[in-house]
Amino acid sequence: MKKILALLLVFVLSISLVACGTTGTDGKDNTGSTPAETPAETPADDEGFTVGFVISTQTNPFFVTLKDGAEAKANQLGIELIVLDSQDDSAKAAANMEDLITRGVDLILVNPTDSDAIVNSVIAANDAGIPVITVDRSSNGGEVLSYIASDNIAGGKMAGEFIIEQLGGAGKVVELEGIAGTNAARERGEGFNEAIEGTDIEVVAKQTADFDRVKGLEVMENILQSQPEIDAVFAHNDEMALGALEAIKASGRDILVVGFDATDDAVAAVEAGDMAATVAQQPELIGEMGVEAALKVLQGESIENSIPVDLKLVTK
Repeated sequence: MKKILALLLVFVLSISLVACGTTGTDGKDNTGSTPAETPAETPADDEGFTVGFVISTQTNPFFVTLKDGAEAKANQLGIELIVLDSQDDSAKAAANMEDLITRGVDLILVNPTDSDAIVNSVIAANDAGIPVITVDRSSNGGEVLSYIASDNIAGGKMAGEFIIEQLGGAGKVVELEGIAGTNAARERGEGFNEAIEGTDIEVVAKQTADFDRVKGLEVMENILQSQPEIDAVFAHNDEMALGALEAIKASGRDILVVGFDATDDAVAAVEAGDMAATVAQQPELIGEMGVEAALKVLQGESIENSIPVDLKLVTK
């Protein structure tokens, strides 16, 4: 009986040694092999850059095309683009900027509703360490890495020189101004008035219509009633020009109309002989160049503080 118990004890101890003693203190098992290590986790790929785009409005075809150009380029470059519409409201633009700052985007593209009103928002982005680039319209303060736009002064001169040529250097002209406080309105007006200075062209009425077609119509109706003689109209954008054109057609008067932007509706009106001309910007290209500049900044490259986009005059 004692021999049997001793044999059973030896058997149990042998099983225990096999189960528990397969790996030695040197990390090798009893065959001399090293157990396979658990593979290390592969670092996650970069998620890419996120760029915010605050745009002044999406009711104006020019800015719709501007946004489309930016979105197409962002998709091509693998950038996430967050587009927020300010609805031509400076307070909404400020709220949109604050939203993007809170989200912690990598860079903000902004097309200001008002060049003065946007300043505090640009400074807030600066304080948050978020780079800012303006497109089509500038900011009158804060640190902006680059301003990408057409040369509005040159475009205004282009329109003025065309009107001088068409009127033979003399006549009475109406100027429909864009949103007060925007550099686009200020610079286009500046270029136009520089062009006609020293000629016999007289500006008989100058009034803002806020870059809006309906307001352009209403303002022009009032001017037509108060001004018996008008030879030409220069509008700071096509939407106002097209509104003015409707009022002029309704009045039965023959007045030359020149716009700015070369939107599809305006170009069609020029081809139809209703509008005399429009200064062609390239909003799609402005949007594309804005995103390209953003990527360069985020990749550590330097960019010019002002990037011009070519203009041309569209006539029939």
